[in-house]
Amino acid sequence: MVVLMNEVFDVVSSMKKAYVNMQEAHSPLDPERMRAADVAVVGELRKLGMLRDRFRRCGGGVGGRKGREQVASLREMVAPYEAAIEELKREVKAKEVEIESLKEKLKSSSCLSSAGGRKKGRSLSRKKISSSQGVAAAAAPELFEATMSQVKEALKSFASVLLSLMRSAHWDIAAAVRSIESATANTDSAFITTTITPSVIANHHAKYALESYIARKIFQGFDHETFYMDGSLSSLLNPEQYRRDCFTQYRDMKAMDPVELLGVLPTCHFGKFCSKNYLAIVHPKMEESLFGNLEHHDQVVAGSHPRSQFYGEFLGLAKAIWLLHLLAFSLDPPPNLFEASRGAQFHPQYMESVVKFSGGRIPAGQVVAFAVSPGFKLGNGSIIKARVYPVPRT
Repeated sequence: MVVLMNEVFDVVSSMKKAYVNMQEAHSPLDPERMRAADVAVVGELRKLGMLRDRFRRCGGGVGGRKGREQVASLREMVAPYEAAIEELKREVKAKEVEIESLKEKLKSSSCLSSAGGRKKGRSLSRKKISSSQGVAAAAAPELFEATMSQVKEALKSFASVLLSLMRSAHWDIAAAVRSIESATANTDSAFITTTITPSVIANHHAKYALESYIARKIFQGFDHETFYMDGSLSSLLNPEQYRRDCFTQYRDMKAMDPVELLGVLPTCHFGKFCSKNYLAIVHPKMEESLFGNLEHHDQVVAGSHPRSQFYGEFLGLAKAIWLLHLLAFSLDPPPNLFEASRGAQFHPQYMESVVKFSGGRIPAGQVVAFAVSPGFKLGNGSIIKARVYPVPRT
């Protein structure tokens, strides 16, 4: 019995070492080393299983109560390792799937790029393939307009989710929106800040105020090639090449799941954009009130991205804005962003009301209470109207 127990402890010790090797291979990710460590851990677990069977065959009751206590102790010791190993196996499989997916996308992108110098007939074939996969062959104002429509839908969706969480947490919605406006009044330079009065924030219209807040945050710096995350001037130094690069990135990013991408490259430019804007939009006190903890905030500050439904909804909006930004810098000339200022007279050529009026006509004398999302003037003369919340002039 003593010999058997010594063998068990030796196996457990070896398994600990193999488990440490697996952790080290996990970060940074080294698939080959991880597979080797996985094989080693599984081997030690099998040895442990064989020792368990030997113990049973030799009469597991030997030693009576003391023997049973030793077995129970061993089970308690091994159980956490077995659970951790199973979790790591699932993570390894998920990482391998992500890596293979990204490899395929990179290969596809490389093929499309290399085909650019081939003869015209092959180029036509490539365009058909791109069209069949739902990815445009060239940047165009119409594509920008379609992408802006996706941004609006993503903005509405995220604002609705956030508002639902606020209501579930029994927030005073009107007071919360006024607090948000007050907190950002002196910090947002990209948009003209508006004061929203209680009469405007009816419960069924609070979502527009929340959309306005989110849009101000996430569109900040849109006119710069990196949202002012760094001082890059590539669009000025080599504008033609930069436009081509932006559209290539747009096509690659269009097909990607942002969760997959950030799982592999959490600190890429898009990852930094997501981190910056999540922390700007969801204040720690807000998150703690909504979820009862700061788990999302802590993960984002640490440089990772939560795999939650709420953060996934935010990533949907962030990706839509990122794609719109890439398209903006793919066009020549780039679109000009504009926003209606508070108190301005409603102008139907440049503004779209989020409030629905009977008959579909905006009454005379309406002015802008606050801007909901910006508009754009495109190089071909088209106008994407700014969304506003109008009220009667007082």
